[in-house]
Amino acid sequence: MHMIIKRLTKWLVRAICIFLPEAKAHELERWRRGREEFWKYNRCQYIFASYGKSGRTWVRVMISRYFQLVYKLPDNILMGFDNYTRLNKDIPKIFFTHDNYLRGFTGNVDSKKDFYKKKTVLLVRNPIDVAVSQFFQWKYRMRPEKKAMNKYPEHEANISVYDFVKDENQGLSHIIEFMNNWARELSKIEHLLVVRYEDLRSSPEREMGRIVEFLGMEANEDYLKDTAEFASVENLRKKEQENYFWRSGSRVQAKDVNDPNTFKVRKAKVGGYRDYFDDDQVAELEGMVDSRLLPAFGYTAAEEKGAR
Repeated sequence: MHMIIKRLTKWLVRAICIFLPEAKAHELERWRRGREEFWKYNRCQYIFASYGKSGRTWVRVMISRYFQLVYKLPDNILMGFDNYTRLNKDIPKIFFTHDNYLRGFTGNVDSKKDFYKKKTVLLVRNPIDVAVSQFFQWKYRMRPEKKAMNKYPEHEANISVYDFVKDENQGLSHIIEFMNNWARELSKIEHLLVVRYEDLRSSPEREMGRIVEFLGMEANEDYLKDTAEFASVENLRKKEQENYFWRSGSRVQAKDVNDPNTFKVRKAKVGGYRDYFDDDQVAELEGMVDSRLLPAFGYTAAEEKGAR
């Protein structure tokens, strides 16, 4: 019944939006998406929150793989909200969110009240790498209507990676603000696990073990090793090229198999942002992180120095 109502609401909103001014249409569409997220929020056992391009899909693949091994599920279907739960009632409902539409719907824009009592995994990544990855998402994978709704640069705008990253609406400043909003509220979330993309890349088995245990399962070494191998960049890129996860929609599906920039799994490189800027630009962007990002996730120069 929910799926029927969801689809009807989606098409009704789209039909109404045709007759609305653009700003009002975007507001209504954001409300629709927030309403759907709120429905999942009220029914989930766990939440995975992150800014876009912080590794959420990669983590979803790893969690899916681990559940597949434990519960003997098909390996080409990724975990959605409750599709695994329908296959086995012991598997929890997990709500994956970028915490944008939900907070707009609940009105908790400047706090994390929605997460205070929820078992939450927060995925974070170096904000400059996030911003660069967002550029490629915007340029090669994002739908035009989503660009307009979320105040990204105009569709097919001829701008450089640097110009995109410096954009105030969806560039580095916006990402830092998102992370700071979480940093201020971390201590208020009763059940929280913070996972860094960089740590997942360097020690996938260890970090997945932390996630698995947070989800209330035993961390099986053999399963963790299998999960890390299955979700390796090389394997996922191959599977994306083969459209292996076609039953899970376009989540892990290249727009053009002949263009590596259109892949969901692109480079997955820690510190890869340095490949796109000259030395002065790198210094400028790193300076923005050092001066604006709150010291909570280990990405500022002071935190990195203290960790040595």
